[in-house]
Amino acid sequence: MLEVFLKTLPFFGLIGLGWMAVRTRLFPENAAAALTRFVFFFALSAMLFRFAARLDLPALFDLPFVLAYLSGSLLVWLIGLVVARRRGLPLPEAAMEAQCCIAGNTGFLGVPMLVVLLGEAAIGPVLMVLTIDMLVFSTLITLIVHGARSGRLRLRSLFPVLRGIAANPMILSMAAGLAWSSLHLPWPGPLDEFLSILGAAATPGALFAIGASLAALQVRRLGPSLWLSFAKLALHPAAVVIAAFGLFDVDHFAAGVMVATAALPVAGNVYILAQHFGVAAQRVSTAILISTAFSILTIPVTILLIGG
Repeated sequence: MLEVFLKTLPFFGLIGLGWMAVRTRLFPENAAAALTRFVFFFALSAMLFRFAARLDLPALFDLPFVLAYLSGSLLVWLIGLVVARRRGLPLPEAAMEAQCCIAGNTGFLGVPMLVVLLGEAAIGPVLMVLTIDMLVFSTLITLIVHGARSGRLRLRSLFPVLRGIAANPMILSMAAGLAWSSLHLPWPGPLDEFLSILGAAATPGALFAIGASLAALQVRRLGPSLWLSFAKLALHPAAVVIAAFGLFDVDHFAAGVMVATAALPVAGNVYILAQHFGVAAQRVSTAILISTAFSILTIPVTILLIGG
């Protein structure tokens, strides 16, 4: 346990360093926003493209894996929705809380950390989880909020959602990398060196940016946020364990990576959605803070249990 904890500690140390830099005003908040954009549009995209270009698309898509992750995540999403509705919350707020229960910080935390901790074989499963989260659950929450506010769901409201997903740099970089791999294009040495240098900035940059963004969040609505953090860090990986190991015939290693990805804290993009729609932003921001803090302990435990 101590060995696994010590392996994860440097990653959370970088998050803490970003938080401290903003809190002590050594690093201004507007610089944190610029760093996030650099990581999102350049460094992380280079890393994802380089990873995806080395994958085989038919081997990457595994139906039992997809069904296991979808079923486990959807169960927890529905639990979050029902709990919120029974507290009397309107549908948009309930859906946003449900999103907190299953949307992990796969892009900025999961990709850099799990690939290092679990090896390059984890790349495919992590990217598959990232794709499912963005294509399925990000679309779902957007459609629910739009539909609830307009009184009905119109087909034309789907197009801006799909356009936004298609323009997401992470989706674009993964799609471009898989296309490169499928076409068996040559892989020049200078291109590999360029992507390696740029992609190497993704891990420290993303983790520092997470901490910097956390420094701007405030702890409010503690009770609901504790529930959301528990659902994300405990219920979500537990449901995925049942689905991957008990219901579907998922490769053991891929199932373990899926569970580790499900154990990640609440993603920052949920807060961006909450702010954009003006729905439950305080609960979401506090859940991100709490789940990220507790994940320092829960992620090593999860990796130890799956045999990482």
